This record gives sequence, structure tokens and C-alpha cells, in this order.
Amino acid sequence: MTETLIIGGSSGMGFALAHALVAEGEDVTIVGRTMDRLAAARAELERAGSGRVCTMGADIGREEDVAGLFAGDRCVDHVVVTAADATGVYGPTAGLATTTARSLLDAKLLGAWLVGKHAAGKVTESLTFTSGINAYRPNGSNTIMAAANGALASLASGLAIEMAPVRVNVVSPGWVDTPIWNQLDMDKRAAFADLAKRLPARRIGVPDDIAQAFLALMRNRFITATVLHVDGGHRFA
Repeated sequence: MTETLIIGGSSGMGFALAHALVAEGEDVTIVGRTMDRLAAARAELERAGSGRVCTMGADIGREEDVAGLFAGDRCVDHVVVTAADATGVYGPTAGLATTTARSLLDAKLLGAWLVGKHAAGKVTESLTFTSGINAYRPNGSNTIMAAANGALASLASGLAIEMAPVRVNVVSPGWVDTPIWNQLDMDKRAAFADLAKRLPARRIGVPDDIAQAFLALMRNRFITATVLHVDGGHRFA
């Protein structure tokens, strides 16, 4: 029996991974900032399978919260980080508030670094971060997000050496139908139809596509310091 700690596991890709694991009888701990959301996710997961489901409240941008996730003698087999807050980060760099940029970096990059710092010695198998297509296909309105996502590849490479034999990797999703799109002022259905036409896969991703990528990296013991692209061919479109 394995246990996976999923930071950002109450919704989207993290929840899809938790659902897949619980359905197979594996134990999971989902971490998030909102206790009501965690409670609702836990209830749904407990109906989905036989694996044990625990919750922990934490803000990945706060070191004391991250340290608390790994306090004591408790060890876990796998740690996956999907947490992200893209509120207000899209638009030209000249119009982006520095406080917004710092907030994103605190959560997306420094938060991931904090997890690596405090998970060392407490995770036994793998640590996986979540990047994104804008690291490889910036479009002029997501520069700070592209920078944060791109840096995760270097962070994973460094931690893979420091934390060996624990494996450290990155999943880089493309356009995926997750709640993060609801933060954008757009007609999501029309946008998705247009975006799908531009991808070789001819569809937008769903959270389970990304969950399966996480599982592949968690279970293949010869993959480390690698970015796994799950983007429907977006990098070449």
C-alpha cells in the first residue's frame, strides 16, 4: 500500500489524480488552502474507492505551512504538487502589478522549492511538480507564468541530484479543462472549440489525461529529472 501527498488535490488535475489512486485502493492526503473545499473533495473521494483519504490545510507559499506537512516521523511514498493561483497574472508585463508577480512566484516556484526543501528525507519514491505549456509557447500575455513554469524544469533537475534516489520530475500540461479557466473573462466553450482545432490531438485535455501522466512518472523508477509533456502536440502546433 502506498501513500501519496497531493498539494492542490481538492480540484482539477490534483483531484483527478487522487480519484485515480483511491479507486485503486491507494491512500492519499489532499492538501489545500480552503477547508470546506477539502472536506467536499474528501467526501467525493471516499465514495470513489477503498483507499484512505486524509486532508491537510496549507498554503504552499508559506514555509511554516509546508514544513508542517512533513513534520514528525511521518513519511510518504510520493508527493505531487499541482497547486497554482493564476488570478491576475495574465496580460502584458508592463501592466502587471509587481505584487501579483511575486505572489505567483511564491506559489508556483518558491512553493515548489519549499516542498523540495522540507520533503527531503520524508518522501521515499518520487516528487512531481506541475509546469505548463506557456513555458514553451509564451504568447505575450503570460510571461511571468511562463518564467515560473520554465524554472520548474531546472528546479527538478537540481533536486533530482540532491534528493537521489528519490525521483524528481515535472508534468507539463497543455490546454486542459480545469477550474483555472473560470478565472478568465471568456466564453470557455467557444474558446475550447477554437483551441481544439489548433491541436494535433484535436481536443482539449481533461484532468484524467494529466492524472495518468503523474501516475506514469510515479511508477516508472527509471525516470528522473524529466519534463513529461502532456499537451496534445501543442508545442508543435
